[in-house]
Amino acid sequence: MERHFDEELKDLNARILRMGALAEEAIMNSVKSLKEQDKAMALKVVDSDKQIDMMELEIEERCLEMLALHQPIAIDLRFITTAMKLNNELERIADLAVDIAQRVLEIVDKPLLKPLVDIPKLCAIAQSMVKQGIDAFVNRDIELAKKVVLTDPEADKLRNLVQDELINDYIAKDKSTAPRAVPLLLIARHLERICDHATNIAEDVIYMVQAKVVRHHPEKLE
Repeated sequence: MERHFDEELKDLNARILRMGALAEEAIMNSVKSLKEQDKAMALKVVDSDKQIDMMELEIEERCLEMLALHQPIAIDLRFITTAMKLNNELERIADLAVDIAQRVLEIVDKPLLKPLVDIPKLCAIAQSMVKQGIDAFVNRDIELAKKVVLTDPEADKLRNLVQDELINDYIAKDKSTAPRAVPLLLIARHLERICDHATNIAEDVIYMVQAKVVRHHPEKLE
């Protein structure tokens, strides 16, 4: 029975890793569709959400079955409950990638308002944070989880730079730019929210491994 449970834990690990990879891919392709003005790619991101939604339901069902059948305790219990939380966070991350793709579809047939600099940087940070959060979970890596949490202010700073530039340098000076500027504002906000969800994942990993709550308590990262 114990060996069977270990195999189920490994399978759950693999499922979370796969879902994380799909979420990362959705983030990358949503912003790539913006940079390349690729409508087909944006539509592909929207369509891919169905697969991730299905995976979320399957992982949730698997976690509940494991809790009911094995009644795990200590680290195994925290692992399964953390997997359920990560499952939910990844589904929300994928939803935000879809939101980005939908904003791209609003402006894909219009000339870009400005060269894209900070949004691709923010996208790279979001992808990295999600990947590192999942890797921290799979490998029980506390230091990597802490790195994710400490990266979040950098994402906030970039989002603020995008927001300030679009509002002050474009919309405030010429209101006719709003239809092209607002979708970019929202894309930056969606990317920053993805980073927030990655931070939640990392904080949950720290709790899973150390049974220590660091959410809203960054001083406990020391």
